[in-house]
Amino acid sequence: MVPMPAHADIAPPDISSMQVERTDEGVFLSANLQFELPAQVDDALRQGIPMYFVAEAQVQRERWYWSDQHLGTASRYYRLSHQPLTRRWRLHISNTSFTSAGLGLALGQTYEHLEDAMAAIQRISRWKILEPGQLSSTSGVSVQLRFRMDLSALPRPLQIGALGRSGWNLQLSRTQNLEPAP
Repeated sequence: MVPMPAHADIAPPDISSMQVERTDEGVFLSANLQFELPAQVDDALRQGIPMYFVAEAQVQRERWYWSDQHLGTASRYYRLSHQPLTRRWRLHISNTSFTSAGLGLALGQTYEHLEDAMAAIQRISRWKILEPGQLSSTSGVSVQLRFRMDLSALPRPLQIGALGRSGWNLQLSRTQNLEPAP
């Protein structure tokens, strides 16, 4: 009898496709994130503990004579929670951090299945990361997209327990150069 592996081969977290587009309205980012939720995170979600994620886009211009010039940063915050009574998943997306005072201004969507909510998190479509006036030329400009789980927004006991454990660590990063305008 051949022993079966305990876990299926899971692809490492990755940003599979990333597109940066400059238009008259600004600079837009589209990306597809590829990751599986760690078992500890999935378990905490199913017990009703909300999880927080952050996507950050940083735009820089390369300079040979000094450190890179910071042109702008955009952040998008995600709050994923499970409602045990209704057996539904709730996803809130905001441009400002979620505070203990409430959700603030956020887009909320309800899903029947966790897979559907995760698909919404993993697909970033035409996210405006820079205003038109913030970018004068595209020469030497790069965009770095980072996506991570925000452990600082978890309840305090979970923050302490998650610190330093690989099962709570979810980070993705990719850098792409902005193509010069024709």
